[in-house]
This record gives sequence, structure tokens and C-alpha cells, in this order.
Amino acid sequence: MNPLYQAAQDVCGFMAGRGWSFCLIGGLAVVRWGEPRMTQDVDLSLLTGLGSEEKFVDALLDAFQPRLTTARAFALENRVLLVRAANGMPLDIALAGFPFEERMMRRTSAFAFAPDCSLPTCSAEDLIVMKAFAGRIRDWQDIEMIHSRQRNQLDWALILAEFKPLAEVRNEPEAIRRLEIIAQT
Repeated sequence: MNPLYQAAQDVCGFMAGRGWSFCLIGGLAVVRWGEPRMTQDVDLSLLTGLGSEEKFVDALLDAFQPRLTTARAFALENRVLLVRAANGMPLDIALAGFPFEERMMRRTSAFAFAPDCSLPTCSAEDLIVMKAFAGRIRDWQDIEMIHSRQRNQLDWALILAEFKPLAEVRNEPEAIRRLEIIAQT
């Protein structure tokens, strides 16, 4: 099995075994909704809420190798835990707790990346919201790919409703306009 899929399966199994809410985001989610592309790590979002992150971080650090000597402090300060799977693949685990992230978890669905490897990913709509919020060149390219491949299935009303408040917090009206233009094509 592909080492990234194996690492994703391992960490997802760990989280599912504890009854946690989580999903794949980032490059592996793009593989599902956009086009296959190279990715170097497994990106996940884990619903920890706000204020209870420590118990999740500590459990993960007991099971997975930290990538930083200060991984616990880094995670609690930056809301991202950087660890490695048993096969050495990097895992970036975002600690989710905001209302958008709670709604995202309810929209998660499984995808078969390979035989015997079905894993939960965020929806295409939520992936677009996260990519637009990150706003890097690669993120906008991913959005274009997702739009091209999922054009008739995307719920643009949902995308814009979820993204607008996030963009307004960052004072990025141009990102809203950019998504509106993509939605119209």
C-alpha cells in the first residue's frame, strides 16, 4: 500500500478507536476531489473544541513520534500537532474547534483511496473554503482543479456562506470576489 495511505489509515484508526471526530484535509482530500498530485504528508483536522486540546495532544504524542522537541507546546500554541506515523510519514494534525470546523466534521464522508483503505475526507465544498482561506498560489490552483472536476456537484451557496465570514475576519474581500468569479464559470 502507498506509504501515505498507510500512515493515514494508521492515524485514522487511532482516532476512530477513540470515537473522535476527524477527517483528511489537504493533499489527500485534493486527490479525492481534484486531481491526483504529489503530497509529502498527511493533513488531518481533529475536532478538539476550544479548551480541551491537551488531552487529544497528549494521547497522540503517546502513540506517534513528535517531529519537534517542543511538539506539545507548539501544538497548543499554534493548533497544529506535528508528528510521524510508524512508517515515518509526516502527519500534520490541525486542532479544530471553531463553528465552521464543527460543521465540516458533520459533512465528512468516506472515500476508498485503495482496496481496504477507506478514509474520511472533508467535503469538496469545505476543502475549497480551507484552500481559499489559506490563499497560497497552490491553494488557488487546487480550487480550480476541484471546480473543474466537480463543477456540477458543488454547492457554491454553501461555499460562499462558509467562506465570507472567514474572509471578512481577515479583511480579504478580494478572495470572496475570486471565489464568486470561479463559481460563475
